[in-house]
Amino acid sequence: MGYLADLLGRKTSFLISGALTSFSILAIVLWPSEEMLYTMNVVSGLGQSLGAVTMAPFMMENSGDKERTYLFSFSSGLQMAMASMGSWLGGYLPTWIGMTRGVPPISSEAYAGALLVVSLIVALALIPLVMLRTPRLERSERSVFAPLNYASKHPRLLGKLILPMLITSIGAGLIMPFMNVFFRQVHHQPDPVIGSLFAWGSLAMGVGLLLAPPLADRMGKIQLVVATQALSIPFLIILGFSPIFWLSTISYYIRLALMNMSGPVYQTFVMEHVEPSARATVASLVSMAWNFGWAFSPTISGYLQVRYGFGPPFLGTIILYTISTIMYWAFFLNGKEKRGTVPVLGD
Repeated sequence: MGYLADLLGRKTSFLISGALTSFSILAIVLWPSEEMLYTMNVVSGLGQSLGAVTMAPFMMENSGDKERTYLFSFSSGLQMAMASMGSWLGGYLPTWIGMTRGVPPISSEAYAGALLVVSLIVALALIPLVMLRTPRLERSERSVFAPLNYASKHPRLLGKLILPMLITSIGAGLIMPFMNVFFRQVHHQPDPVIGSLFAWGSLAMGVGLLLAPPLADRMGKIQLVVATQALSIPFLIILGFSPIFWLSTISYYIRLALMNMSGPVYQTFVMEHVEPSARATVASLVSMAWNFGWAFSPTISGYLQVRYGFGPPFLGTIILYTISTIMYWAFFLNGKEKRGTVPVLGD
């Protein structure tokens, strides 16, 4: 998807991403089978990955130095605020549809109706994208070999920028896709409660993301990343191992806010420490590293959950988050690499 995003351009990538996501959800509803469920989840993952690797270069190309951190954070905050509304509606959709169709809210028919609504909403999002105007990339800028050429010239810098993100994503993929299952199985909560919990969590993340730019200006970008990720680890421990629902919920909110506050700040940090001609490529590689963890870890987590419960996946996430936090500190803050002297292109 990283290669494809540079080859197609920003607008086309966004359109294909939305179309694939909408179609994959609709196909699960229209042709329900185990094979279709697996296949369309792959298609949905491809579509969402394409959109993810396109967003950072698009915002970088349409912002200046002064407002860039605020733009990245506002974009993420707005997405979280809208996700809070979607999570709230998603928690109630199966119940509403089940009532209209005369079926239980946890039936496959009720869930299929909820997925159909989601597919239509995603399709509506294509309308403003059609009207989007973006500059065309030159042929040289769309070269399929550009990422390989850049990686061969600057492997040390790419390793420092990407490896901590990869470790974090592997840890996140162990638990975050299963939080609805966790609250249902461990704390025995119904769909409406879980949907409301996710809604308030997304809203809290949105507020935190809006606070991130002034904090980054005050502390420094990479300092904020290290501090927020380190502070999130104790709350992750409480979330995974507390038997008390309200304590686990509060820890869930705080951990979400802390971990996701640093995301757009780190994206800006990465964009500022590579040369302009390589920014889209590096953004794609970083996003690919993040998506790789989310694609790889859930399979392992599902295996562990079936046999040992949620304890081992949470423990794995805690260990991986600790390792990635140490990496951020060692790569960018330890010794001579203090604020203002973090490694730049060619170091």
